[in-house]
Amino acid sequence: MPSLMTGQASSDGTRKWLLDVGTGNGVETVFIPEDERGTLCVSSQVGCALECTFCSTGRQGFNRNLSTAEIIGQLWWANKAMGVTPKNERVISNVVMMGMGEPLANFDNVVSALQIMLDDHGYGLSRRRVTLSTSGLVPQMDRLREVCPVALAVSLHAPNDAIRDQIVPINKKYPLRELMAACSRYLEKAPRDFITFEYVMLDGVNDRPEHARQLIELVRDIPCKFNLIPFNPFPNSGYDRSSNNAIRIFRELLQEQGYVVTVRKTRGDDIDAACGQLAGQVQDKTRRQAKWMQIVEDNQ
Repeated sequence: MPSLMTGQASSDGTRKWLLDVGTGNGVETVFIPEDERGTLCVSSQVGCALECTFCSTGRQGFNRNLSTAEIIGQLWWANKAMGVTPKNERVISNVVMMGMGEPLANFDNVVSALQIMLDDHGYGLSRRRVTLSTSGLVPQMDRLREVCPVALAVSLHAPNDAIRDQIVPINKKYPLRELMAACSRYLEKAPRDFITFEYVMLDGVNDRPEHARQLIELVRDIPCKFNLIPFNPFPNSGYDRSSNNAIRIFRELLQEQGYVVTVRKTRGDDIDAACGQLAGQVQDKTRRQAKWMQIVEDNQ
């Protein structure tokens, strides 16, 4: 079970906790309040090994997988901190496995934690209220479909292999054709009849009208909705956030084809709790932190 190191509250009501998981490592967990629900963003690893180039967590390197107790312990801590509503309902109504790490790279421990969240003798959440986000580990997506099919979000972020190879390197192992096929298979047993595709908006990289049109063609046979995520800057990221106008045009092109499109509100960015900003405290075993620091120094 992790222990509390620090907690922060944002001006918009978002709360972030840094939890100690031993040997100098800490993971971050974020609560996001909304009108109709309260969502907890849970971490699955100390750092991340996938190296998505626009993600602060990925720049921190990787130490280890979290245990089942360390994953479910984040929900325990947050529930303790948030309490219940006047009607004795838990403030946390939804859980998203979208914190630090790639959940499907820690498959067994994540699935065990999900099963506790779903069990009536655990937290009693419905499968529709628990979402797992993956960058596209195709074999593990198929395993999850069979053993614990919760709602699925896919960190897509690109409309073609050329761009995705650069910004989501796991695409070189599981390219888009294989990923789209896995999404179709997953829907056979999913609790929702659509996949959510997450798409970070990077200025000049993946946000042009031609990218939107390529994206429409890519997902044409998959029931889906889109969650466009304005890029959340962090030091030396090398990327800029797409302009509001570029995001608007991109969204409208998707909507014209009948897709449901949301633009994620930037929540908790004043405490570095927004999407892609979680960094925690990672004793890096991959030497990635040193590599990125050398790149920064070379470019100064």
